[in-house]
Amino acid sequence: MALVKTQLGWIEVICGSMFSGKSEELIRRLRRVIIAKQRVQIFKPTIDSRFSDAEIVSHSEMRMPSISVGSSEELFAKVDHRTEVIGIDEAQFFDPGLVGIAQRLADQGKRVIVAGLDKDYRGEPFGPIPSLMAVAEDVTKTLAI
Repeated sequence: MALVKTQLGWIEVICGSMFSGKSEELIRRLRRVIIAKQRVQIFKPTIDSRFSDAEIVSHSEMRMPSISVGSSEELFAKVDHRTEVIGIDEAQFFDPGLVGIAQRLADQGKRVIVAGLDKDYRGEPFGPIPSLMAVAEDVTKTLAI
């Protein structure tokens, strides 16, 4: 009998309020991935142009190059098949399709790390983050000081 090695991916969600260190934690994890010489791609929504169009940026000025996309389908189309880890910042601004896209990528053996606000200014669930939290293998809730 031959053993078949399966690649299992997973979804990680980093969520919390504004100024709680979500992007900083995402960048920290992605830097470790790069140190481990894994192939990584980082995405953010086009609507997020506060600091840079071509980088994710934390409030503590940590930066990493990223690809701006207008939709979850565009994100999926830009994923290189060789990529092992996918980072997504400001995910609350993506369409609901991001949940299915993240699951498809994880099913392809990729590690998907998503960061974003879980609640809006009224304290209501925000964008696709709550649904991503429901399907994620790991959820980290950050707190502002």
